[in-house]
Amino acid sequence: MTGTTRSSDGLDDRRKRLLFRCWHRGTREMDLILGRFADAEIGNLSDDELTELERLLEVNDPDLYAAITGDKVLPAGVAGALFTRIRVFPIADGNA
Repeated sequence: MTGTTRSSDGLDDRRKRLLFRCWHRGTREMDLILGRFADAEIGNLSDDELTELERLLEVNDPDLYAAITGDKVLPAGVAGALFTRIRVFPIADGNA
């Protein structure tokens, strides 16, 4: 897997930016976690969920990865229901 499998065609500018940011985090692990989630879900996220995703993308990679793996707790107001969905989202596609 080398990157996004979803085209940004048909997405509004905010979703296009978020899709790009999810695939260009700085560490491959976070690219795969957030990028695959964004590929599958970006078109269906509500405005509130997009706002939460934007907040999550402000967290540095080591802290966000540690929170996703359960080794760290994110500050209040950063992680909500969307973060929980990301944590349980299956990232393996059988081809990785």
